[in-house]
Amino acid sequence: MSLAVELLGVRGSVPVPGSDVIRYGGNTSCVRLTLSDGTNLILDAGTGIRGLDVPHEDGEIHILLTHLHLDHIQGLLFFKPFFDANAEIVVWGPPPDDPPLRDMLARYLSTPLSPVEIRELPARVSFRTVPLDGFRIGSPDIESDRVLHRGVTLGYRVRDGTNALCYLPDHEPALGRALNEADDDWISGIDLARGASLLIHDGQFGSEEYESRIGWGHSSVSDALLFARRAEVEQMLLFHHDPAHDDEYLDTLGGQAVEDWTALGAPSEAVALAQEGRASVYQQRPPRPTGRVPKRVGGGRHRASRIDLPEMVLAYAPVCRGCSRRERTGVHRDLGWFDAA
Repeated sequence: MSLAVELLGVRGSVPVPGSDVIRYGGNTSCVRLTLSDGTNLILDAGTGIRGLDVPHEDGEIHILLTHLHLDHIQGLLFFKPFFDANAEIVVWGPPPDDPPLRDMLARYLSTPLSPVEIRELPARVSFRTVPLDGFRIGSPDIESDRVLHRGVTLGYRVRDGTNALCYLPDHEPALGRALNEADDDWISGIDLARGASLLIHDGQFGSEEYESRIGWGHSSVSDALLFARRAEVEQMLLFHHDPAHDDEYLDTLGGQAVEDWTALGAPSEAVALAQEGRASVYQQRPPRPTGRVPKRVGGGRHRASRIDLPEMVLAYAPVCRGCSRRERTGVHRDLGWFDAA
């Protein structure tokens, strides 16, 4: 009984070719999970999905999209099973239901951006909205929740026996308040990540880079490490590498990450930068106590941060379900960003 994780694309924003990105890879976000019952789940559909061929004999193919930014869907047109008339594919995406997920994706898979219309795909394809109260595909239990990133964006937690994988590829958990000052209730995504066997988390920027990119929806490596320690994860992979970061820069960033991780009291072998083509297998093992609290149901409370957000960020601040106004001094933990009208 095991959980297999294959990294097919680990780059963020735009795919990058070249001899200087060979070791970490240039394809955008895509991760394949093979669960203990044989179920295949594909997390995101960046260009990394192009080389993946899942035989239709393996049953339904499930693609779970975190959000609809181009770097997470641009590989869809090049996914081989879409052109197999015997294949059954289910594409899952974030709420809301209106407009439907199919219509949203058709804006990309249509003229003038695509030579093939979504309605012309030979495979039997269905589109479903991810339920935020949990769901199951095969034997694994899957949790999802909105997390802080531009546009409605989901994070996922996939539990397979005693293993739990958390996938937060585009996430800015420190927006509005430093993680070492914030209560858990205010930290986006922490319930999904708590006690995970493996956390795959956004680590797009170095600390100095992040200072001029606050509000862009991505995390610094240092914030990602603090988030992982707060969530008490067992292992983490830093993901969604910036397209401007070559192998040499990422080596340096990774070395600093290990130093910072050990300074936080964690073992050095439990953190690494994600590398395209890497595959890992996690065997079932006795569960360890994590002190994980039940997930809160419903909207969050108004507890505004004392840190004023930049004007650029305010345009993307969430609308509170309770009072229908935009937060100007803080961000609700359980709401993603909604584009301003």
